[in-house]
Amino acid sequence: MPIYAAYGSNLDPVRMSQRCPHSPLRGAGWLTDWRLTFGGEAFGWDGPLATVVEDPLHQVFVAVYDLTAEDERALDEWEGVDHAFYRKIRVRVQTLDGDRLAWVYVLDAYEGGLPSASYLGLIADAAEAAGAPDDYVAELRSRPCRSVGP
Repeated sequence: MPIYAAYGSNLDPVRMSQRCPHSPLRGAGWLTDWRLTFGGEAFGWDGPLATVVEDPLHQVFVAVYDLTAEDERALDEWEGVDHAFYRKIRVRVQTLDGDRLAWVYVLDAYEGGLPSASYLGLIADAAEAAGAPDDYVAELRSRPCRSVGP
């Protein structure tokens, strides 16, 4: 069964149980030498979208799921793989049970732009729900963002 590492809004276990009801949460871990960033402003309804990029000075908290083929297809559709928003790559995730090979979605667009305050808050809430350390959640909440409105 493929292993999926969620880092954005899919960190939220309730959201994932709705999107992928047949795929159990395996645990949590870290993408070391990667950082969370945003890009593809033209793709998002609320500004730039979350993605990860290689960076030896950072790490990204992830929730790890065993994904069934049916749920993987549904998640691919949700994430816009067919529309070339995201593509899947294989990464190494550090977990308490050792390193695991998993796949993540990465944005197929240039990095840049500030996420909306609401989107960044959604990701921080999801990280908190997934059990991310307090300092990681606090860093998410303190990131620069743009407010949406008139």
